[in-house]
Amino acid sequence: MSETATESKKPRTRGVTIATVAVLALVGVVAILSSRGSTESDTEQPTFVAKRGPLTISVTEAGTIQARELEIIKSQVEGQTTIIQLIPEGTRVKKGDLLVELDTSTLEDRKADRLITVQNSETAWIRARENLEVVKNQAQSDIAKAELDFQFAKEDLIQYEEGEFPKLLKESESKITLEKEELENAIEKLKWSERLFDEKYISETELESDRLTRNRASLDHELAVANRDLLKEYTHTRRVAELQSAIEETERALERVKLRANSDIIQAEADLKNKAAEYEQQKAKLAKFEDQIAKAKIFAPVDGMVVYATSSRASWRGNAEPLDEGQSVRERQELIHLPTTNAIMAELKVHESNLDKISLDLPVRITVDAPPGKRFIGRVAKIAPLPDAQSIWMNPDLKVYRTEIHIDEPGEELRTGMSCQNEIIVERYEDAVYVPVQAIVRSGTQTLAYVEESGEFVPRPVTIGLDNNRMVAIVKGIEEGETVLLTPPLKPDESEAVESEDDDLGGLVVTKTKPSEAKPKPKTEAKPAEGAPQNRGGRERGGSNRGGGGNWQNMSEEERKKARERFNNMSEEEKAKLRERWSGGGNRGSGNRGGNRGGGRGGGGRPPEGQK
Repeated sequence: MSETATESKKPRTRGVTIATVAVLALVGVVAILSSRGSTESDTEQPTFVAKRGPLTISVTEAGTIQARELEIIKSQVEGQTTIIQLIPEGTRVKKGDLLVELDTSTLEDRKADRLITVQNSETAWIRARENLEVVKNQAQSDIAKAELDFQFAKEDLIQYEEGEFPKLLKESESKITLEKEELENAIEKLKWSERLFDEKYISETELESDRLTRNRASLDHELAVANRDLLKEYTHTRRVAELQSAIEETERALERVKLRANSDIIQAEADLKNKAAEYEQQKAKLAKFEDQIAKAKIFAPVDGMVVYATSSRASWRGNAEPLDEGQSVRERQELIHLPTTNAIMAELKVHESNLDKISLDLPVRITVDAPPGKRFIGRVAKIAPLPDAQSIWMNPDLKVYRTEIHIDEPGEELRTGMSCQNEIIVERYEDAVYVPVQAIVRSGTQTLAYVEESGEFVPRPVTIGLDNNRMVAIVKGIEEGETVLLTPPLKPDESEAVESEDDDLGGLVVTKTKPSEAKPKPKTEAKPAEGAPQNRGGRERGGSNRGGGGNWQNMSEEERKKARERFNNMSEEEKAKLRERWSGGGNRGSGNRGGNRGGGRGGGGRPPEGQK
């Protein structure tokens, strides 16, 4: 059978021990047979008479019963936690029943700390929200005041140009007019005073007084004119410039206030968003802790029977520890399988050497240890496109493909995890000629069988069909009743070469060998190690082991290496059969298939496993 990911080091060690015992038994058999070599005829050759009849071609692999449809219950609590309550395996549950409860003490502590953080974040968020309203209100006040100053500045300019300046100018003109009249009156009065002084009507003092009055009026008139000119040419221009500058300054102040207010609002809004985001984040974390605490209690999503994941699927590291209370589990770890229907399947791994034989929808016969004697019928439903990665990790030289066999009939008596044997029916010949697979040997690209003709074993090209690892169907080249040699020489080019008379075989150059010539050449007897059994002639009675299938000690290092590789690539079933042959459980003369059809299955010599 194919190696599975559930194999552990202990079963493999037990297999090595069995193989070692088989090797020791085989060495003893070889010694006994070698010691009797003088009484047995070296010319005896194992043969087989070709038979005709029904022949079933099948691939047998061990597997495990699994539910076809199931709900996989996983731990959704982050990190690692401990199981504090677990429903017994095999319990029939209804939807909503409690299956597993995980420890939440650490989560409860973290939830309490997170609740305090949430409250602080909420306070900061409320403060930021109120601060935003204050900043907006202050911004409105500052902008309104700046706009009012700007408006007043524009009105001051208008007021000066249209009201104050014309008034001042008019006052200046009026004063000039009054001062001019005063000057004219003073001049007229001075003229009369000079006449009266000439006529001696007034004194000189009065005349001087009138003259002083005229001079004062003249000066006042000139001063009034100068003030008017100063107002028009200097005071007016300067005042207009000052008012225009005030307008520009208040306008710029208004822009600064608007920008500052906008900046303050944006900053306050950003602070509010940050506080709100932090508050929401803290609430989300708190909700996550609450959700994790809720997920610590796992309820059945559907009705079904509880099957622990450790029972239905083994770990690739070896046998997993059974699920139990107090055990630590990680996030996304499978805990329980709940089959949703009565549909079942067999899960197995097919060795790459048998991959080309099987295909989808092939019929399969499934047998289990319990109930005994009952056989189920199924079909190949799925073949993995790539080799099983876990098996490759355990043994890089082993390539197996995960295959699913759907069992058509209901199997209420079957349980998940049961071991089963699966016989995939590849082909069934109702009437075929067949011979043992070890009777076939390859020479280059051609297939040969040594067939007895007139007392000689003649290499004959044959066309073969499928084989079941024991018998191979003969399509062309051998008829029923003909005798074939079970230990054909693996190097036919060492004998006399002849040309085939069959045109359909392409003029293959083959050889003829007499039965007495088919035995191996005697080898120089090697001195055995002290205490080791004698091995005379380098072969065991009942079968020649030529071309790499002979005694292990007489192989070259390259032949041993190839034998090891062939042995490691065998399935477990093939290894078990080979160990039976090594321990004397096989048929006489069926020990050597040769290295051309999977190799390493022949008897004789120490097995490759003993050289690991």
